[in-house]
Amino acid sequence: MMKKIILGITGASGSLYALEFLKLLKNIDELEVHLVLSEAGEQVFALELGMRGEQLAPLVACRYNIRDFAAPFSSGSALFAGMAVLPCSMGSLAAIAGGLSNNLIHRAADVTLKERRPLVLAVRETPLNRTHLSNMLKVHEAGGIICPAMPGFYHGPRNLEDLARTFAGRVAEQLGLIIPNLPRWQGIVGTDRES
Repeated sequence: MMKKIILGITGASGSLYALEFLKLLKNIDELEVHLVLSEAGEQVFALELGMRGEQLAPLVACRYNIRDFAAPFSSGSALFAGMAVLPCSMGSLAAIAGGLSNNLIHRAADVTLKERRPLVLAVRETPLNRTHLSNMLKVHEAGGIICPAMPGFYHGPRNLEDLARTFAGRVAEQLGLIIPNLPRWQGIVGTDRES
């Protein structure tokens, strides 16, 4: 059976994370990615990567307009396995935390939470104020997964794509997807340790 997930891309910085996420998931059999790209997300993609939303078409099963409240996943009866918002702006975080459905990303996130399906928000902002932290806690308490866009360096990344790909793989695994060859912490081998 085909597994379907939703990807929301908002206007926070971090377009490379979303692009690497889509590239990783394109290689998974029996998986469809359904994309919603906000207007601000489209602008940031152009600024950061020189890409337009249409260029993502080969990487997704379907792309939906941010105002299309008739999209299948705007209802819980549609069988979608989960959702990632990558990157997730503080405005989208606030809307999701407040249960608002201002656009299709917010509505899909609300449906995902109410249906108790995995919702991963890769929040992207620094520094964080009290409102940001409070909104993250609200989403966590509602069942969402807060996965800040913080790349790891233990795997010896050679470039920005390596950093983004490893983080994107971690987001995918929060949705229950298995990403082959994802760099993993191996611990420190061959050192003296006390028992």
